[in-house]
Amino acid sequence: MVEIGNELAGKVALITGGARTKGQGAAEGRLFASRGATVVLTDVLDEEGERTAGEIENAEYAHLDVASESEWDAVVADVVARHGRLDVVVNNAGIARMGQLVNTTLDDWNLTLAINQTGVFLGMRAGARAMIEAGNGGSIINISSVAGMVGLFGSSAYGASKWAVRGMTKIAAKELGKHGIRVNSVHPGFIDTDMLAQGNFDDEQREKLARSASVGRLGVPDDIANMVLYLATDTAGFVTGQEFVVDGGWYG
Repeated sequence: MVEIGNELAGKVALITGGARTKGQGAAEGRLFASRGATVVLTDVLDEEGERTAGEIENAEYAHLDVASESEWDAVVADVVARHGRLDVVVNNAGIARMGQLVNTTLDDWNLTLAINQTGVFLGMRAGARAMIEAGNGGSIINISSVAGMVGLFGSSAYGASKWAVRGMTKIAAKELGKHGIRVNSVHPGFIDTDMLAQGNFDDEQREKLARSASVGRLGVPDDIANMVLYLATDTAGFVTGQEFVVDGGWYG
């Protein structure tokens, strides 16, 4: 039995969208590192990413535009070359360009899908190729959203990308299971991060969002990190192709 607190010892995890110190990716990185993993945080916010990784023991930072095929291939190849393995990929990077259908520009649509959907596709593919070659299995965790579970008003592009992640996850799980690779999706609700702040909610609106959850509060990044940790460990060894809603009871 693996000792609690050391579940990821010897494992190497790559987490996208990990630059912002108060974001979900950074929270996942801190938790993974505390459980024994070597963590590679990636992002396009290089200065912030370097600083965040520098604050986490056994963590490092690498520049990665998740919409770039060549950058994905290069980063994964570098991780494997330096650490000898890649055990966990967390496709956490994402953007939220919210807007009703008639007000959504093609540029917003294309950018949202490039990062939120194509980025996840490239991450799963690059990670899976490395895991298959190593023959050690692995875990891929895709961060979707409650907007990938229900038609959320004013989220044409964002919702489309997050529904896609949910479906892509299930297909990848069926294809990769024979290689010992598990693939699952996590669906956060309203989490108190910079992405939520970009929605420009005033105090009254934030309070309304908090009350809309059964537990009566907004989520915090650690709420998501705890679920991601479970899916990354061997404790979830019989769990694949599933979606895990972490929203304080908003959707349910």
